[in-house]
Amino acid sequence: MLEILQKINSVLWGTPSLILLVGTGLFLTFLLRGLQFHRLLYAFKLAFTKESAEDSRAEGDVSNFKALMTALAATIGNGNIAGVATAVTLGGPGAIFWMWVVGLLGMATKYAEALLAMKYRVKNKNGEYSGGPMYYIELGLGRKFKWLAVAFAFFGAFAALGIGNSVQSNTIADVMDNFMGIDGWITGLILIVLTALIIFGGLQRISTVAGFFVPIMAFLYIGGSLMIIALNYDQIIPSFQLIFHYAFNPIAAAGGFMGVVVAEAIRNGVSRGIFSNEAGLGTAALIAGNARADHPVKQALVAMTGTFIVTIIVCTMTGLVLLMTGFWDPTGGSLSGVAHNAALEGGALTTAAFGSVLGTLGEWIVSLSVIFFGFSTIVGWYVYGEKCFEYLAGTQYINAYRIIYIAATGIGAVASLTTVWAFADMANALMMIPNLIALVLLYKVIKSETDDFFQGQFKKESKKVS
Repeated sequence: MLEILQKINSVLWGTPSLILLVGTGLFLTFLLRGLQFHRLLYAFKLAFTKESAEDSRAEGDVSNFKALMTALAATIGNGNIAGVATAVTLGGPGAIFWMWVVGLLGMATKYAEALLAMKYRVKNKNGEYSGGPMYYIELGLGRKFKWLAVAFAFFGAFAALGIGNSVQSNTIADVMDNFMGIDGWITGLILIVLTALIIFGGLQRISTVAGFFVPIMAFLYIGGSLMIIALNYDQIIPSFQLIFHYAFNPIAAAGGFMGVVVAEAIRNGVSRGIFSNEAGLGTAALIAGNARADHPVKQALVAMTGTFIVTIIVCTMTGLVLLMTGFWDPTGGSLSGVAHNAALEGGALTTAAFGSVLGTLGEWIVSLSVIFFGFSTIVGWYVYGEKCFEYLAGTQYINAYRIIYIAATGIGAVASLTTVWAFADMANALMMIPNLIALVLLYKVIKSETDDFFQGQFKKESKKVS
């Protein structure tokens, strides 16, 4: 089974898919005239200022801020720690540059996803809103595309059990065992209880918990990263020089190190960037449809800030720490000349990099971040899985999905997950393809709604301020 899944993934996540993802981002960036750049400050203002009177009266289940925090809870995960380390060790420092590129283009993709989610959302039997790719595929493209919507929802419900749940609980259990000596089955029981308490409280409780956890996560991890950067301030410029140089130049072989060609930097940067910010997968649209906003463009702008936060801020912090401490270099060298264990990889590499500067404190920062990131991802991805399952089976069976989801949390803490990882990768790709098709085919709706807002409501708001 594992061998079959790996062969499928080599096709699904091959060059054509990465071109499709980046190409969609480029297309939407030109269509929207680089909106993610010149409207970024306004987007952050919408996300982090008090909810306007108009938005508070608008229909929806949660505020723009809580919708963003829930999406970030699911998106800021261990891929920002282990994934960036993998990208840099396999693709070199230049992978970070290509991660930035896919992140900036992905902001336009995520904007489009959230806009369509708001435009085509529906109200379920419980009086809550539901939105996402399956709804804008069916309602926007018509009933003849319903099979595509069903395919997205089916793979989304399964992906939530894997990469959004059991994979995360397994990572948490591993950290709890290595750093605290707590057995996996005990961690599994704790996670089962905490997950049940939160998800049985519904979207309001999930969004409240996310609004509490995400700022703590960000403060803990980014704060630790900034401490290392400040202590090594003389290496900031050399680190950026490495990033820009190796984005377009190969790394020569040295010792047992085989070297890295530019194509590897691009492939690893693009693929890890997509996994870190999820732009194009359609996941953020699954929560965006619940937001309160008096125009779809407002929530779309808020949603795209999530990609900026995840890729341009969090992933960059990890990358700079790895470069400054030299833990990106398989030959064991560093900018400061300090040798290290070149056999480490993934999350262990990031932990060692933090520990090399901050000692035990650095190792605890990364370990606690893995726990916080992992648990928040479990909670955030549940929303995604529930929305997909609801589309397939209705609201009457939601409790059954909750029980399955909770069980997967416990199983993940004690299981070997190589096959689960492979299936989750496949499910993610099979979510992505229907979503990207819909974004391209619905480009006129995206453009029309955007023009409607900035030529009408936005101008009125600007006049009021002035």
